[in-house]
Amino acid sequence: MPFTPFHLGPALLIGLSIRRFIHLPTLLLSSVIIDLEPFLVLVLNLNYPLYGFMHTFLIASLVGVIIGLVMKENEKFLHTLYQRLCLTKGATKTTQPFIITGVLGTLTHVLLDAPLYDDITPFFPIHLNLLYAPQLTPLIYSFCLFSGLFGVGLYLFLLLNRYIGRSRSQL
Repeated sequence: MPFTPFHLGPALLIGLSIRRFIHLPTLLLSSVIIDLEPFLVLVLNLNYPLYGFMHTFLIASLVGVIIGLVMKENEKFLHTLYQRLCLTKGATKTTQPFIITGVLGTLTHVLLDAPLYDDITPFFPIHLNLLYAPQLTPLIYSFCLFSGLFGVGLYLFLLLNRYIGRSRSQL
């Protein structure tokens, strides 16, 4: 799934369901940031594999940690916006949930892509894709699509519930 929004579907649905324990904005960002690699390869016409090191569990984990740390650092500026958008349940004071969420998002990305493409090496330095299973392609795309639709539905429900509840309490 080179730079597609499909990865946002599972992140949104699962993240909204467990947003009390994780940092949803971090999960959303970390679930798609890995596709910066194939995007740059295509746009810059690089002599580099489309699915290179960022599509490995090792480097994706490191990227997840970095995303978590960056998101924690920006939390003080964006926390109010996140709450207004119903993306967070409460204030996250420690760094650990950001890092765990960042790693969860990036690893999930690799896990969703690995069965689809034989040129991914998720277990680098092993140069085989032990997860390659092209027969799962329709199932993975369907899962991403339907979780995205349900995730958007759940998100709209949360927003409506919050703002309808707020307007009723002001009457």
